[in-house]
Formats: sequence, C-alpha cells, structure tokens
Amino acid sequence: MYSTAQQNQLIKDAKAFIQHSTSVDSLTAINILKEIINFADWTYYVNDNPIFADAEYDALFKLLKDTEQKYPEWITIDSPTQRIAKGLTEDFKTVSHLVPMLSLENSYDAADLQDWDRKCKELSGLPTIEYCVEPKYDGAGISLIYEKDILERGSTRGDIVQGDDITTNTKQIRSIPLGAKLSRFNIQQIEIRGEVMLTKKAFRQYNEKLIAENLSPLANPRNAASGSLRIKNASEVAKRGLDAFLYHISNISIDPQKPFPTEFQTHFGSLKALESLGFKTPLSTIRVHATIEEVIQTCMEYEANRDQMPYEIDGMVIKVNDIALQDVLGQTSHHPRWAIAYKFKARQGSSKLLQIEYQVGRTGSVTPVAKIEPVYIDGVTISSISLFNEEVIREKNLKIGDTILVERAGDVIPYIVKSFPELRTGAENEIVFPTKCPVCGEGLYKPESEAVWRCTHINCEAQRIERIIHFASKDAMDIRGLGDALVRKLYEKKWIHGIADIYKLPFEQLKGMEGWGEKSMTNLKEAIEKSKTQPLHRILFGLGIRYVGETTAKALARSIAHINDLFSTSIDALKNIEDVGEKVAVSIQEFFSHQDTKLLLEQLQDAGVCLQNTQKNEVVAGALLGKTFFIYRYFTNEAKRCRSNGRTKRRKITQWRQ
Repeated sequence: MYSTAQQNQLIKDAKAFIQHSTSVDSLTAINILKEIINFADWTYYVNDNPIFADAEYDALFKLLKDTEQKYPEWITIDSPTQRIAKGLTEDFKTVSHLVPMLSLENSYDAADLQDWDRKCKELSGLPTIEYCVEPKYDGAGISLIYEKDILERGSTRGDIVQGDDITTNTKQIRSIPLGAKLSRFNIQQIEIRGEVMLTKKAFRQYNEKLIAENLSPLANPRNAASGSLRIKNASEVAKRGLDAFLYHISNISIDPQKPFPTEFQTHFGSLKALESLGFKTPLSTIRVHATIEEVIQTCMEYEANRDQMPYEIDGMVIKVNDIALQDVLGQTSHHPRWAIAYKFKARQGSSKLLQIEYQVGRTGSVTPVAKIEPVYIDGVTISSISLFNEEVIREKNLKIGDTILVERAGDVIPYIVKSFPELRTGAENEIVFPTKCPVCGEGLYKPESEAVWRCTHINCEAQRIERIIHFASKDAMDIRGLGDALVRKLYEKKWIHGIADIYKLPFEQLKGMEGWGEKSMTNLKEAIEKSKTQPLHRILFGLGIRYVGETTAKALARSIAHINDLFSTSIDALKNIEDVGEKVAVSIQEFFSHQDTKLLLEQLQDAGVCLQNTQKNEVVAGALLGKTFFIYRYFTNEAKRCRSNGRTKRRKITQWRQ
C-alpha cells in the first residue's frame, strides 16, 4: 500500500507534528495528518507491525481531533476520528445485498473434491483449471460496499438476500478502511465480502474479562464475533478487538469510459489489488494450484496444522481462479458452482452426563461442573466440563443421565453443545442446584442482576484456598511451583492459611514432605523471592478484586504511585480511570474499605513485596523527544492525573492484542 519512500516520509512528517505542532491551520496539513494516522492503523491492524509508540499515536490523534473541532468544515467521512461513534444504535435496518450471499457446497474428503473438479471441467470444457485454496475462517460473514472510494455500508449475511445494516459497528473494526483509492483501478462502486473474527488470543482475553466480571464466558470465537456485530453500543464493539479478512469481490462497477482493470480478472489478482489498497486479505495464506491433487494435499496440510493458525478455521475454500470462468460455471439457487468448502473433521463427540459437582471459587461463586463419560476429541480425553451457572443448565435442558453433544474448538475449553431429550428413557434425574455452600454449609445468595450463586462466608475454606492459588498463578504473581495441588496440601497441613503466609513458609518442615526434594524447595524459594518485585498490576490482579481482570488491573496500576493510594480514591475518581465503570469502581472501593485488606497489604509489605508502581515515572520515548522540561513538585500530582486520564480508545484495543 505504501512504498518505502512514502513510509519514510510519513514517519518524518509524524515526528514533525509530534515535536512542533500544537495546532494545524491548513487543509493540506490536516490531510497529511489523516494519512499519517491511516498509515499507523494500517501498520498496526493490517500488517501487525506498529511503527509508532502509543503515546505518539495518541498525540497525533488528539491533534487531529482538536483541529477538526476548530475547523469542522474540514471533517470528512473517511477521517480516522469518524470511527468513534456516539450514542446507541436504535435498531438495525434491513438492507439488500447487491448480490445474494450464497452458501458454499461442502465436501468432506478427497473423493468429494475430485468429483467437484470433474464437474467443473465438464461444464467448462477445459482439461485443466487453476484453483485458489484459502482458509475457511470460523467467524461472522459481512458485506461491505464502497462508493467513490468511501465505505458506505456494512451489513451482515442475513437471509442471503438481505442483512442487517451494521455500518456503524463495522467502522469500529480498525482493519477495515474507511476509505480506499479504488478509483485508481477505475472502480466506482464495489461490494466486498469477508469474515469478522477474533484471534484465539483476543478471544481468551475477552473471556477472561467476562469471568472477572462473573459473567459466563462465550463458547467460541465465532459466537463472540457474531454477537459483537449486533451490539447497539458501538463504543463497546470497539473494545472487543475484532478483526476482519476480506476474501471475495461479489460486485464491481467500472467507469464505462475506461478499460476494465486487469488486476481484477483473477481471484488471486483481485485480492492482491485489495491488499495494495490497505485491505486485510488472506493473500499470504492462499495457494494457487493447477491440479486437484495439489489442492487436496494443501487441504490435508492445513488440517494437520490448524491449531498453529492465530484464528479458528474449520476448513478450506477452493475457488476457480479465473473470474470469467466463474461466470461460465455460474451458480445454483444455493451455492456457486465455481467454489466449494472442504470441511475439517468435526471436533465433537457424544457422551453421557454422569453427575454434577459444585466448585466454590475465590469470590464465592458456585460453579456447576459436569462429570461425563470420558470422550476422546481431537487428541484430548474430556471427562469434566464447566457449566458456568444454573442458567446454563436450564438453557441446555440438562438432566443427569442425558446423552450430550460435546465440542472442542482449537485451544478453547470444551463445552456441552446440547442434550438429546429424544434419547431419554425415563431414568434421567433433574439437576437440583444447591441452596447451601457445598464446602462450608452457609446459605447461597444470588443478586438479581447476576446469574451466579455465591457463598458469602468470607472465611469459607474453598475461597481462601482459591485466593491463594489465584495469587500465585502465572498471570498474577507467577510463583512457579506453587500450584493448585501444593497449595491444597500446604493448607491441609496448616502451613498456609492465607496469601501472606506464602512469604513465611516453614521450608525446613517442608523437607520431610513426600515427593519434596532439595531442588524443588530451592526453586520454590527463588520463585517466591522473585515475586516480591513483580509489577504493581500483577499484585492488583492477584488480590482477586471482583471484576478486576488483567486489563483493568493494568489501567488501575497506571493511575497510582502506591497501592495504598486506593484506600482514599473516590468512586468518581476511579470511574475516570480507563476500563473502570460504576460496577468496577464500587467493587474496588468496597475491597479497599475492609480492614482485612489493609492488614494483608501490611503483611505483604513487611514480607518485602513491592507495593509501589515502579513503572509510574517511566517516560515513553518519542512523544517528549527533544523537549526540555522544568517541573515544580507542586504540579506532580496533577501531571500524574492527566497522564492517567488522557489516553485514547486505542490504548484499550492495544491491550486486547497484548
């Protein structure tokens, strides 16, 4: 999209804006600024190779926003600032696709592909046909219409002929350009099809956030992507970390006075042209083959290595490369004859629901866990599946003794797809959710706004053990060697009662414990000692504050100099912190209002755990480069407040990707 010379010039221009510009007073300058930000988005969201530091990007974006507020007549529909939507979408209007979004015919083995190849050759009268093979992404289909180089509309697949207008939500996906120089190819209007997805990593992080908020995690990335497209609050869509691959041109209108662009005469060539305009395409993963045998070999290779892909894929799509030949082959009312999907083997299996066990988490949440007859799916034997809460049991109409369908998608946790009521014999039993804690016997409580039952007894043993396990976990204090089993054993022997006891373990007594050697003891000592210098955000996450996941913990840590600052921080001040809303702010204040919290932090500090934000005063290179400052101490707190509150939404998206 950008030549090396163009990239170098844009970087140079960006540095000049950052270092010297407090305002922009010419149309030429604002257009350069827009191009710089578009370039930054392209390197970050399409190429996955960011050029600018977050602080530099933030400074450029703020400069553009301030300039457009000063000169509203300079605002254009494709300006980067126009992605950010305000208010809620009242309803999603139904719109018609320029060309129906047909399904693909499915194939499941080499014989099916060979038969399809034979039919293509018979219909075309050609002895050989060139095919493109590309991944079949497991996401949500979208259709985009660009007119005169501007994104005019985005819509869902819908009923093939019509879909929902999701233009506003589409604009929140940074890998979809708001504008593209399609006129360079004499194109007046174009309809482009693609798939909206979450990477496996983004999906895991999103589910972790849901779990931290005591919400049920989503079953798979496809559901997450599809549901995100229909959220009425577009600002929430922007937080999901959605991505989009565009893989098909369904309709194209060319200036009749100019020749048809040769780049769009093949499928591969058209995607190459789109990529040159800044669109994210599957070009790097596409293979072009002259024989169906080569196509089959590629399908087998991708199926064997599907877990190495950053996205979920459930098959491969094979397309005739020549666009004119696609027109010759035509389509049925259901699917095009020039394309076919090769479906990977299902990662599903049937089993029997044997019983339900109930686990108590660190926040008192009671989670039902299905114990099933072991079933082997995609290299893993599954015997336990989390059901999250009572509502899931009801929604899936589960009974003890039911035959169930179990699915495992990539590195996503297994889940029960459904039960089979038609196979019931009458011997099945209803699942009765407990009214008392299965560990301490205290009564359970469920707030009206939540789906989770909780044990409210703070000294419930299960909660205490889970809080210790969480504190020592990899994403918190990362105390390697202090895992689930060892924590339970130490608790059972009364050598550990709470989090602070980690730092005063009686190692001499541990020597006599079964399976505990000198090396194990030394490694654990070193891991505990190392944990004392972990960044503040890990401590905040490790404390297990309700609703505070990794992302929120990082935002919280950036806003303070010492963890004790949170004892005196008001709810309003907390709500000004990125990723902290009313519910989270109340939870944080409640946590830091308890005397037990103060005592725990005093114990951790006495043990040598660093509770200061050692990263607070680090300077991001670039934004302040070449400038000299003389700052009085009087201004220090105000500067900190500005630094913590002056971030843009791009920081939130960055955290989804990390």
